[in-house]
Amino acid sequence: MTSAERFDRLVDDAVSGLPDGLLRYLTDIQVAVAEVPPDADAAEVVLARLRRLGDGRRTRGSADPAIRLTLYRRPLEARAASRSDLLDLVQLTIVQELADHFGIDDDRLDDFGWS
Repeated sequence: MTSAERFDRLVDDAVSGLPDGLLRYLTDIQVAVAEVPPDADAAEVVLARLRRLGDGRRTRGSADPAIRLTLYRRPLEARAASRSDLLDLVQLTIVQELADHFGIDDDRLDDFGWS
């Protein structure tokens, strides 16, 4: 199994380990993995990006998500000392992106069982 395949599995584990209250925010979001962000030379290291696709709206009968969350494998792996650390970091990154996008404050995250 390649490193990319292991990371994909880890992302699946990270997502499935999120509290139900947070999982519902991922219903219409496509989770993707890329090796590095497109602007990898930038001073700020980006771990993930959550972006609207097209105009951000689904069309009637469309199964395509309107939003994509892309996790960047290499920057995430570079910050983790173990698989457990990486799993925690991926979960934290997903939660931060969701909180930023949907305006979820710390109190609400606590309500979901995430602190």
